[in-house]
Amino acid sequence: MTARTVPADANELAQQSRLASLDLQSATLAQKSAALHRIHALLAERKDQILEANKKDLEIAQKDVESGKISSALYKRLDLSTGDKYSVLLQGVLDVDKLDDPTGQVSLATRLDTGLDLYRVSCPVGVLLIIFEARPEVVVQISCLALKSGNAVILKGGKEASHSNQALFQVIKEALASLPAGGSQIPPTAVQLVSSRDEIATLLALDKYIDLVIPRGSKQLVQYVQGATRIPVLGHADGLCSLYLDASADVSKAIPIVVDSKCSYPAACNAAETLLIHKDALPIFRDIAAALGKNGVQLHCDPRSLAALGDADVACSEANPEADYDNEFLDLVLAVKTVDSLEDAISHINAHGSHHTDVIVTEDKEHADLFMRKVDAAGVYWNASSRFADGFRYGFGAEIGVSTNKTHARGPVGLEGLVIYKYRLYGSGHASADYGDGKKPYLHHPIAPDSAPHRFIN
Repeated sequence: MTARTVPADANELAQQSRLASLDLQSATLAQKSAALHRIHALLAERKDQILEANKKDLEIAQKDVESGKISSALYKRLDLSTGDKYSVLLQGVLDVDKLDDPTGQVSLATRLDTGLDLYRVSCPVGVLLIIFEARPEVVVQISCLALKSGNAVILKGGKEASHSNQALFQVIKEALASLPAGGSQIPPTAVQLVSSRDEIATLLALDKYIDLVIPRGSKQLVQYVQGATRIPVLGHADGLCSLYLDASADVSKAIPIVVDSKCSYPAACNAAETLLIHKDALPIFRDIAAALGKNGVQLHCDPRSLAALGDADVACSEANPEADYDNEFLDLVLAVKTVDSLEDAISHINAHGSHHTDVIVTEDKEHADLFMRKVDAAGVYWNASSRFADGFRYGFGAEIGVSTNKTHARGPVGLEGLVIYKYRLYGSGHASADYGDGKKPYLHHPIAPDSAPHRFIN
């Protein structure tokens, strides 16, 4: 296979990604696994070099935070050196490798007639365009998920992470280029990175070459992408998650759920932004508020919840109904509202939420079931933190993003969201004109998925 160079022109780059995606269609599981292990090895080897590049981005970003150009939440997303973030990044590569191959899976097998068998088989989407802000680890997560699912990917990160993104991309590019040449179906152009904003407008117009766009970032970014392309878009504009404390809520469960949902990572899209409290649960609100206060949370309360606070040691003010209940704070701020019934809570969430993830805390099984059936969200939880809405925590290895769409993929999207399917029909000279009224009937008998003359799974 002839090596291909990466061009500066976005149109040519997209064409090269299309060619790479066609090569990937025939990549074996062993070849994809070898690529992921090579990427992991080089990322571990180049850790210091990558963190040095990340440090440059952090130094620039710190000045931008001080001048008000970017938020502190964005700065936190940028940092690769905090805690075990880099080791988690490395482990994520191996976790993706351990996942089952999502391609070649048979979801339907039907015998239309003797010698005429139909199979619906999963296959890669093709070429992905991923536009993201701040989080440089996305370069690695998305690249590995794309390769495992047999897709080529074009990455466009935010300028605030330019040094980090470039360093990570160079490692991935080098890893793919160093794979054995003999028979490998994973060209270096399977993963590409663009840095210019102007290139995005060009790429969004190239529906001839690009099959799916996944924006990860601000509401403004997602809405811009949705309005600027004919290519299908997978993503979510907001992460406005709500917690509802039902009348029977157990305070010993409510406190850790509320605190974790709001405080463990307030800048994440799965962090809680609104707390709804049944009027009969107001007596437990003081203890919950005190726990939030210990974690530095500021509450914006409606009059009834404000009155229920008593002497709780927490920063609070009266909520602005026109703004607070539709606001993704992405900070240690929580809007609070009292409701008179479960139905009122469900109506509020469906009217003001973003269909991401919503939680009910209750000891009433019937109320939990009604909430989980009627709340229109990608994730609905009973007595569990909203922060579980994550591809890694779901066991996906990593996630391509979170989708609030109602087609193809929804919620945290892993490998299964990066495959579509094709129908394979095996015949022996059959013609459709031979079937119909007064002619041969179709059998439409289910058959074993593994009965095809060729194996679908590499």
